[in-house]
Amino acid sequence: MTPHTRRRTDARVAAGATALAAIGVLVGGAFAGLAMEGAADPSGAISAFDPYMARVVRFTLWQALLSTLLSVAPAMSVARALSRHPVFPGRGWLVGLFAVPLGLPAIVAALGILALLGRAGYVSGLFTLLGADGWPGIYGLAGILIAHVFFNLPLATRLFLEALDTVPPDQWRLASQLGMGATASFRLIEWPVLRASLPGVAGLVFMLCITSFTLVLTLGGGPGATTLEVAIYQALRFDFDPARAAALTMLQIALAMAVVALLARIGAPSASDTGLPVSRPRLVAAGAAETVLNAMLIVLAALLVVSPMAATVIGGLEADLLRLVGEASVRKAATTSLAFAFLSALISVTTALSLVSARRALELGRRRGERPSLLERLADTGAGFVLVVPPLVVGAGWFILLRHIGDVLLFAPVMVVSVNAVMAMPFAVRAIRPAYDAASERHERLCAQLGLAGWNRLRLVELPVLRRPLLTGFAFAMALSLGDLGVIALFGSDAVQTLPYLLYQRLGSYRTADAAGLALLLGGLCLVLMLAADRLGRKPA
Repeated sequence: MTPHTRRRTDARVAAGATALAAIGVLVGGAFAGLAMEGAADPSGAISAFDPYMARVVRFTLWQALLSTLLSVAPAMSVARALSRHPVFPGRGWLVGLFAVPLGLPAIVAALGILALLGRAGYVSGLFTLLGADGWPGIYGLAGILIAHVFFNLPLATRLFLEALDTVPPDQWRLASQLGMGATASFRLIEWPVLRASLPGVAGLVFMLCITSFTLVLTLGGGPGATTLEVAIYQALRFDFDPARAAALTMLQIALAMAVVALLARIGAPSASDTGLPVSRPRLVAAGAAETVLNAMLIVLAALLVVSPMAATVIGGLEADLLRLVGEASVRKAATTSLAFAFLSALISVTTALSLVSARRALELGRRRGERPSLLERLADTGAGFVLVVPPLVVGAGWFILLRHIGDVLLFAPVMVVSVNAVMAMPFAVRAIRPAYDAASERHERLCAQLGLAGWNRLRLVELPVLRRPLLTGFAFAMALSLGDLGVIALFGSDAVQTLPYLLYQRLGSYRTADAAGLALLLGGLCLVLMLAADRLGRKPA
């Protein structure tokens, strides 16, 4: 390794080590707050494990299990239906539509589901016109399940569809030549691919449901439908019982770690055929009955996604948007949300770039046959483990820790920006890393020969190549931060409000028309950012 290379490597490694240290301080500080509270009041933490907590744990696991089953099983059928019909009018639009819930804030989706299926929703009105008794509404377990399916069925469908797209074209060509029917092709070709993807997809959906906060807070409807994260929020903001909150938080972390450990054992990646395809895919022709069934599945899945969003748009347009936009509180909340989201995205992308460049520098500096160092492994995959610790858990730990220092609510801007930045960072890493590694592969030796390092290398070599991935990660991180209600629910106040926090306040005070208008504004902002991220993430022609 030349001196130039060593200096360049040290600079990139230092940046990555600094980023990892910042992440460690954020997550470690939360754990420190929980540990201090448990040590200060062990009897209070122990007494928190009462029959109510047992019911909360059971409901948390039960709703996550039901949500996973109701999301993953239909998603396999919908993905297969889309795979069996690769060409039909509107297919590309439909697959793109399935990505929309990923960028929709949970509070906006919950409001759309309430507008559609709530006691005063559109379905309730139709129910009354038909002369039936009053519509029971969807608060409780039913509402939570519907909301989770709305978010997770499209996600699982896209993941299964990507898995089916990896089937080598020659297998379909051979199946066509052998005259395989739909049943045989599913059993011999499609099911092995779906089965290999099933543990990972189901585990991801289960993890998302077990850490769900906003949907349960909005649609739970009472103590009988409370999860651990909602119980943590209630213990801190309403009961002000830090010992109970600490016990609940540690239990939530233990459950999340158990799920991750289980996924590590069963979620083995599928081994795909690495042979070169020699022909275009020729799917086995679908019969008339199968075509009708597939069409019904696709239409029902599309209605599941479109209906709540349409209800959100209709309800928002019925609100007095001009009055809302003119309100000082709305303008202040929108400005605060955009400022927090911009800072979170900037920190997230900077941290992601530091980790990606450090991992690449350590990889290049490693001798042939030498095992990766701990720092390289942390820069490679360790940062993704922050997703195991939900944002509300990190916020709860810091809430408990900061109350010994001063007024907790004064730290709201710092906590909201930093937690949202770290939670969006793994997605930014995914957007940046492929382009950075490809650019390094092309330019590494030339940069070493020219002595390009630090800012000059970043400005002249890396930024022109990474502009689109950086903007993709930035837009995605900004959208995630803009719609988050987790941390601001703990630290928010009349002085510091974001659009999701203001929306939840209006909904809680039964100002549903204002809430619908705010949901339309917030959802529109987030979808514009997600569409920008999707467009920037595509390879230019």
